[in-house]
Amino acid sequence: MRRKPGAVLPIEVSILAAGVQLSKSGISEFHGFELAKRLRDDDGGRRLTAHGTLYKALSRMEKAGWLTSQWEDPDAATDEGRPRRRLYSVTAEGRVVLARVLAEAAAVTRLDPGWSPS
Repeated sequence: MRRKPGAVLPIEVSILAAGVQLSKSGISEFHGFELAKRLRDDDGGRRLTAHGTLYKALSRMEKAGWLTSQWEDPDAATDEGRPRRRLYSVTAEGRVVLARVLAEAAAVTRLDPGWSPS
């Protein structure tokens, strides 16, 4: 199934919202496992059926310009005895996309108070 131009999937909205929330709390970069835990806790895991789903969405979103990513410093991972993490952050474009989707949802809710995004 092909996505309509400009369409944003629910998991993408959840990722952007979580990334913006983390940024507001002083965490400018996040890794996939941290994000998966946050999505599970915030959303009850309904949109995250597998970690592969999350990483595919992160890749799509980076290609769309909504996220940037970089590998963390290898010394940090070595010091903690774990593999390196890929760190993501929400771009200005990602924030604009999130604001647009939330504004559209708010408009629909005003028209139909019984509407729910899930």
